[in-house]
Amino acid sequence: MDKTGYYGSFGGAFIPEILSTTLEQLQHGFQEAKEDPDFWSTYQGLMSTYSCRPTPLTYAENVSRHFGGPHIYLKREDLNHTGAHKLNNVMGQGLLVQRMGKTRVIAETGAGQHGVATATMAAKFGYSCTIYMGEVDVARQRPNVFWMEQLGATVVPVRDGARILKDAINEALRDWSTNMDTTHYVLGTACGPHPYPEMVSYFQSIVGTEVREQILRQSGQAPTRVYACVGGGSNALGIFSGFLNDAEVELVGVEAGGEGLDTHKHAARLASEHGSVGVAQGYKTYFLQDDDGQMLETHSVAAGLDYIGVSPILSAYHEEGRIRFEAATDEEVLEATRLVMRKEGIIPALESAHALAGAFREAPEMNGDGVVIINLSGRGDKDIFTIADALGDTAWKSFITAKAEEYRA
Repeated sequence: MDKTGYYGSFGGAFIPEILSTTLEQLQHGFQEAKEDPDFWSTYQGLMSTYSCRPTPLTYAENVSRHFGGPHIYLKREDLNHTGAHKLNNVMGQGLLVQRMGKTRVIAETGAGQHGVATATMAAKFGYSCTIYMGEVDVARQRPNVFWMEQLGATVVPVRDGARILKDAINEALRDWSTNMDTTHYVLGTACGPHPYPEMVSYFQSIVGTEVREQILRQSGQAPTRVYACVGGGSNALGIFSGFLNDAEVELVGVEAGGEGLDTHKHAARLASEHGSVGVAQGYKTYFLQDDDGQMLETHSVAAGLDYIGVSPILSAYHEEGRIRFEAATDEEVLEATRLVMRKEGIIPALESAHALAGAFREAPEMNGDGVVIINLSGRGDKDIFTIADALGDTAWKSFITAKAEEYRA
């Protein structure tokens, strides 16, 4: 990255003038924190005592045997407090908010995991908290909405546009532009204007630092491949950071293939031919957009991957050829979810299951001496409605119907 926040030709800060001073203050505060050794040690201590870090690296013995290929390991970010990797970034930004003396935080959320993490951080630090969430995502992730509200956050359903993650980001930016003096925007992924891509990937690098030491200790060798799902890109950048300098380690990002890349019902910016370079939401990267630069509607069974853009850092690695990008369809994702539940007793988030699906597709063709790491970025409790519907579980449907009748009585 150069000093203007560009990664190759991607990144930057395309913002209204009213936000310039606030972003400059944030950049200055973040750089000061990075240069302060006590800040990182405070962060690590907080994550150790509050968020169960380091998270384990689990050898998926049964799945490895099932495919008969490489040894498959799962980095268990699902065991992080609040059930996903999101808290790594959020708690770091919470410490920055303390240093900056602000009292209110706002955030966007898609699957709800970042929203729950932000509400958790706000409760821990004593901040006022507002979460913006697309109305479509509110409906399909109601359990997380419930927990955000119980943690003290105000959840605002966004009814503009397609009513999904991109629209929640737009609304959060509007809020921030009118409440800059007291409010910090806790952007949940490595996107947006500089310094957010750098800052979010910095806090998520704790995953890569841990997993590198773990895999060398547990397997005695570096991995052959590392897989991560890719929405905005924070979990992928986190785990990939541990191996970027190891040319022999292949890094694979798996995007949302939705109903197939031959349709327009997907969210694959880098793995499809439908992505193109543009500027939106404060930064330059690959977006799913039409020839006039209007953003297209996206689709994924996983709300957290249902986004038009991708981290400018990942776009740069894509053009350099350092990271390979694939896509997994909704059907493949549900199959991978079912397999891991039955073989390993682990319930993955649908977002994380994209990485599982990508790895499982390629595992049978890999050498049996190889080692694969998959970032299990979150747990699937939040997806119970979506998974139950997809699997056609009649007992679950009967339960929900009976509960609805009970509420109507």
